[in-house]
Amino acid sequence: MLGHHYTRTFLETAVASMNAGCNLELSYGMRNNVFMHIPQALVMGNITLQMLRDRVRPLFYTRMRLGEFDPPAMNPYSTLNLSAVQSPEHRNLSLEAAVKSFVLLKNARGTLPLRAQDLPSKRLAVVGPFADNPRVLFGDYAPVPEPQYIYTPRRGLETLPANVSFAAGCREPPCQQYSRAEVVGAAGAADVVVVCLGTGIDMETEAKDRRDLSLPGHQLELLQDAVQ
Repeated sequence: MLGHHYTRTFLETAVASMNAGCNLELSYGMRNNVFMHIPQALVMGNITLQMLRDRVRPLFYTRMRLGEFDPPAMNPYSTLNLSAVQSPEHRNLSLEAAVKSFVLLKNARGTLPLRAQDLPSKRLAVVGPFADNPRVLFGDYAPVPEPQYIYTPRRGLETLPANVSFAAGCREPPCQQYSRAEVVGAAGAADVVVVCLGTGIDMETEAKDRRDLSLPGHQLELLQDAVQ
């Protein structure tokens, strides 16, 4: 109604949503939100009582599965507390999920994986605006962990038995100010260069889209300078 003008009133929006199968509203905090007009739609015959029951049933089924209507002693979720947050078990599971979800698009000449036994003699350079900036590593709606648990690419690589150098090139993802000499100096003296590029929520987020998929600012130039 407000953005796409598909409907004209909250009542019409409620009816269209119900007919489309929507059963839960994320309102804007308005006291008079869309689904508050469902009783009026029911009275006017725009929706049926059976449709309302069909939409509500999965909501309450989920709430029952979560134990919301059970005494606390019967609800296993009631025993959880803040000790479960960032627990070793959960961090290990997150690490496992990260390792198993990596997507390798290309591996020219078998560059990867880097072998641990070869690293002591290697010089690694990690460059780019995502190389050592914890703030930009998390996506939209993602919880930000405690700083002690955040491993940027630079911090992670520095745990390896290798000589690691670092150059951001540009401090933030928009990459409007670019230091070519900084990147060329670090990359030119390295055996292996890890380039960390992207957009992050500074460039893309809910209701903030880009016109194209190209790397922002001078990031493409940074990449070319790092691998030449």
